[in-house]
Amino acid sequence: METQTAGTAEANQSQTAPLAFDFLDLKAQFATIREEVMAAVSRVMESQQFILGAEVKSLEDEIAAKLGVKHAVGCASGTDALILSLMAAEIVPGEEVITTPFSFIATAGSIALVGARPVFVDIDPLSYNLDPSLIEDAITEKTRAIIPVHLFGLPADLSPILEVARVHKLTVIEDAAQAIGSRYKGQAAGMLGEFGCFSFFPSKNLGGAGDGGLIVTNDGAVAERLRMMRMHGSQKKYYHEKLGTNSRLDALQAAVLRVKLPHLDNWAKGRQSRAERYRKAFEELQLAPVVTAPAAPREQHVHVYNQFTIRSRLRDELKQFLRADGIPTEIYYPLCLHLQGAFSNLGYNVGDFPAAEIASREVLSLPVYPELTDAQQDRVIQSIARFCAQHDTHSG
Repeated sequence: METQTAGTAEANQSQTAPLAFDFLDLKAQFATIREEVMAAVSRVMESQQFILGAEVKSLEDEIAAKLGVKHAVGCASGTDALILSLMAAEIVPGEEVITTPFSFIATAGSIALVGARPVFVDIDPLSYNLDPSLIEDAITEKTRAIIPVHLFGLPADLSPILEVARVHKLTVIEDAAQAIGSRYKGQAAGMLGEFGCFSFFPSKNLGGAGDGGLIVTNDGAVAERLRMMRMHGSQKKYYHEKLGTNSRLDALQAAVLRVKLPHLDNWAKGRQSRAERYRKAFEELQLAPVVTAPAAPREQHVHVYNQFTIRSRLRDELKQFLRADGIPTEIYYPLCLHLQGAFSNLGYNVGDFPAAEIASREVLSLPVYPELTDAQQDRVIQSIARFCAQHDTHSG
């Protein structure tokens, strides 16, 4: 919940003012590929083959080739990609999986849903990703896996994570839901662990026309297990070797995604260009310390900016100020996972993960999609500059 202060009274009175543009304009993207998408949808409708089938197989092959991984397995959502990976890794009740407290609930929720215990480790405050230096101390005899998240489109620092996993014989499941197309040391995010999990939720850089997900792996036996698990544990109709679930990717979603996939690199370049334009403007206007831009990606990290996330100790006031000025923003994420009611049984408390908790109070994401115009982006920058001019003497 956002806090309210006397300084936000004017903004509060304008909460119903119309937004100047959308936080994410999917209609603008659709306008550029309308004919291709409608032809793909028509193709599926004419075939009347809606579940898995040739469209899904083609998408799996195309994504595997693009990412440089051997196998890709489509499923019903990014959440299911995580759950299926945990099931395929044979994580069982009572075991532990290490992950970040600063992510969407699906990351830790998937662990709990297979009966295992999420064990949280704090984040690096610059990248917002799991801090590798803290993982070793969280490992116990019950630890079976690590789920690093490539948050906001920036790959986690995988080399030390993979090394800890190797030493302790732990499975690494990459949560790359926001990071398709990002790269770490020249390799695609999602292909370095045993499993890489992606989401095709419409707001993602590669978004479908509904829910969808996908898992990548270089292990053929693991891929077969995943395909079986998404089909109720069945390889032959009505014969079930294991307990699985119903998590199949629809052919309609696959057809739409196949249209979008060839555009992914250019869309990423558009987001990267917008991000650099924000960063340069913030530096020229000297908006720090009231507002700070995200740090530029470290060497050998390719960021695809599913979100462009700034920080401010006056975040709630800034959000309300921008809203009154017609500027859309979003908060990813206002409450850390270890403080969510759904995880109250884990026994964590306020203060357990300070870097994540501070981030949850300070982060604010700005529009960064490739169809954003210079004029729209300038309006965002100028509004933030006005806010900073009013508050720079109070930033402490």
